[in-house]
Amino acid sequence: MIFDCHSHTKFSADSEMLATDAIARAESLNLGIVFTEHFDYNLPGDIDFTFDAAQYMDEYKNLRSDKVKLGVEIGLRKSAREANKNFLAQANFDLVIGSIHVVDNIDIYNKIFYADKDKMTAYRKYFAAMAEEAAVADFDILGHIDYICRAATYENPEIEYETFKPEIDEVLKILIERKKILELNTRRLNNKIALKGLESVYKRYKDLGGEFITIGSDAHVIDAVGANFDVALNFVESLGLKIFSP
Repeated sequence: MIFDCHSHTKFSADSEMLATDAIARAESLNLGIVFTEHFDYNLPGDIDFTFDAAQYMDEYKNLRSDKVKLGVEIGLRKSAREANKNFLAQANFDLVIGSIHVVDNIDIYNKIFYADKDKMTAYRKYFAAMAEEAAVADFDILGHIDYICRAATYENPEIEYETFKPEIDEVLKILIERKKILELNTRRLNNKIALKGLESVYKRYKDLGGEFITIGSDAHVIDAVGANFDVALNFVESLGLKIFSP
């Protein structure tokens, strides 16, 4: 079964989606689903992006099945390493996504991050932080490698592999060496420019020895569950990659 391996329900600070609604939506699409609630320790800003692991597991334990898995998305950064380690020890998560949301202690979804940097500087910092954490952090899946493109203020926010080849290669080689899996986040796959930019990254992942990827919608609302999976499946097949299901 194909799983939507990245979704957020009410346990994530930025979602109000109910688990039962998300499950029903996934079933209607013939998909399994993994809930990956946000644990982003001490995220800059006024919102607390953490949750109680025991409460989460207890409330959703009867939903857990061969089609419904309970995971987490942890925010990767050096200052959160100990907190992440302690949190992951609190529960038996089915899947752990590790994601870069913060660089230089600034939430990169905040346009302030880009105000004093050209694209080359900002993206190099992003990939450097990603490589540093990917080399040491405890996770299964590296989340949305193109996350920075969502909020970057540049005329062309897309990732050009050739421009950032050394930085991207370092990340991909670390993943492959540590037997971690690269996520294909489907949120932006309806953008043909974004899709073209990602193609060279995932082709390189395959060429370096990467075999598996996960597909995740990053859904925070019901209609986003399984979004753009038709594009994702064609993308994966065209590159000769395999889909990992938990």
